[in-house]
Amino acid sequence: MTNAKSKKEYLNRICKVQDYIEEHLHEPLSLDELSNIAGFSKFHFHRIFKAIEKETLAQYVNRLKLENATAFLIHRTDMTVTDIAHYFGFTDSAVFSRAFKNYYKISPIKYRNNYSKNCKEPYKISQYNRSISKPKCKNTREVKGEIEILELDNMNTIYTRYTGSYGNLTSTFPKLLERLFTYASEQNLLGLENTQILAIYHDNPQFTQEHQLRTSICMTIPDNIVVKENDNLGNMIIPSGKYLVGHFDISKSEYSDAWDFMYNEWLSNGNYKLRASFPFEVYLNNPHNHPQNRHFVDIYLPIEPF
Repeated sequence: MTNAKSKKEYLNRICKVQDYIEEHLHEPLSLDELSNIAGFSKFHFHRIFKAIEKETLAQYVNRLKLENATAFLIHRTDMTVTDIAHYFGFTDSAVFSRAFKNYYKISPIKYRNNYSKNCKEPYKISQYNRSISKPKCKNTREVKGEIEILELDNMNTIYTRYTGSYGNLTSTFPKLLERLFTYASEQNLLGLENTQILAIYHDNPQFTQEHQLRTSICMTIPDNIVVKENDNLGNMIIPSGKYLVGHFDISKSEYSDAWDFMYNEWLSNGNYKLRASFPFEVYLNNPHNHPQNRHFVDIYLPIEPF
């Protein structure tokens, strides 16, 4: 195996571990368990992980827990700090508060109170498709979409992973799509009914550094397809559940406004709270084939009743 191919294989295994961590973030995670998923000896896995991700496995898991907990402090006003601490596997609120303050230099209670004071409404600003900057509570609401609530079954997908700023994702997007379509063509998956192309945003740019933001570009495939994972592609199930869905007709520059519309206009006034899963976009057309380069896109937010 060449060095380049070996590195791609390692990256693919690390992606599988990241997916597993994300799905089980509220459970205890052991080195034995994660190294087994990666297919590496536990004596080498933590070194391989650090070499690729530039942070230790423990740092990575802790960071994801804290970043997700931060979003809960803002969005899940129905949960106390202690509730959030236990939800993300901290033994008690004191341990959580200490870890949070070490990472963010502010206590979780003060962090929550600051947002409560600074925003007249519960803080619901878009988490995705915007650069890291101080959030604003005001939304112009120039972009509007048609909203409905849908119950989805599990969706089987193939995906390729991009790590880096959302600003640079645009230039990389065609290459990522090419990977998907090349694989789908080789496996005779093109032209199947109800095939969808979508993007999953795993991280929140308000809390995660730009170079660590993860995006999965996916193609849905039938449930009975056995995916032959390779150096560039993996297999992922988008979990079933209730979703708030927004249907949008927008320009390339209006994605952030569409996300703001979803959060500010609907979640702040609805009877639903955000569910612990990832949001995603489904692309319904090729904007290059539209005379005004319009983007027809659906945005899915995982929700559950209060």
